[in-house]
Amino acid sequence: MEACKKFRTMLEQPGCIIAPGVYDALSALAAEKAGVEAVVMGGYGVSASRLARPDIGLLTMTEMAEQLKMICDAVSIPVIADGDTGYGNPVNVERTVREYEHAGAAAILLEDQEFPKRCGHMAGKTVIPAEEHVLKLKAAIAARQNPDFVIIARCDARGPLGLDEAIRRGHLYLETGVDMLFIEAPQTVEELERIAREFRGAKLVANMIEGGKTPEVDARTLGEMGFKLVFWPCTAPYVTLKNLIEVFKVLKRDGTTSRVRHMMFSFSEFNELVNLERFVPSAVEKR
Repeated sequence: MEACKKFRTMLEQPGCIIAPGVYDALSALAAEKAGVEAVVMGGYGVSASRLARPDIGLLTMTEMAEQLKMICDAVSIPVIADGDTGYGNPVNVERTVREYEHAGAAAILLEDQEFPKRCGHMAGKTVIPAEEHVLKLKAAIAARQNPDFVIIARCDARGPLGLDEAIRRGHLYLETGVDMLFIEAPQTVEELERIAREFRGAKLVANMIEGGKTPEVDARTLGEMGFKLVFWPCTAPYVTLKNLIEVFKVLKRDGTTSRVRHMMFSFSEFNELVNLERFVPSAVEKR
């Protein structure tokens, strides 16, 4: 089943879908090997992995599309892709949607921040007028070639303009015909519950960033509230960077990784995970 159809089917099934954030093909493969059913390629992780820089709008659309294609080629599970602001006006949004579809994404999310944007849990965000984002969302809907390709409207107005304005915008965005709504960075459990009540019946997205503005709530509880999809977009880069630093410290101190081998795969285990035998059978030693 193709990724778009697979994701559409998942959206009609009960429960809240957990989508960890991935930033390259290897992190996506790790998610698939762990049994995860869908992933999200977020700008935060991609900016960190490609540039070692924060999520402040430094990446171009073509860089994101290139990364997306490598991720989609590496796994069979649906990949939801961060389309940021669409990288310009409605004409640019049209191209972004086409490029993301061609790369293999099952869904795209588009936010109403001003460019250059920043991570939704950072301070100092600004947003464009709601009417401008409506035009972008309409352009995205018109541009998609596969009707199963999912378009997610993201609203970042909670921080700069308050929850009431974010909810007002959410209703406008849903009226365009998008498939899902993502109100970014509510600041309390009560705000999450209000969002779920205000948009009951809509397919809603929640976003859990460890240490971010939104309190951490598990997927089962979010599903009971009325959310359909929950991102954990920063778990992978947080885990990877912390553990790499720890292992490299030990290597520098000891001159060997023997003390931290429990934190690593072996040569043969790693080759098995990346499917060496499929590509070069003669390179795999038979036991």
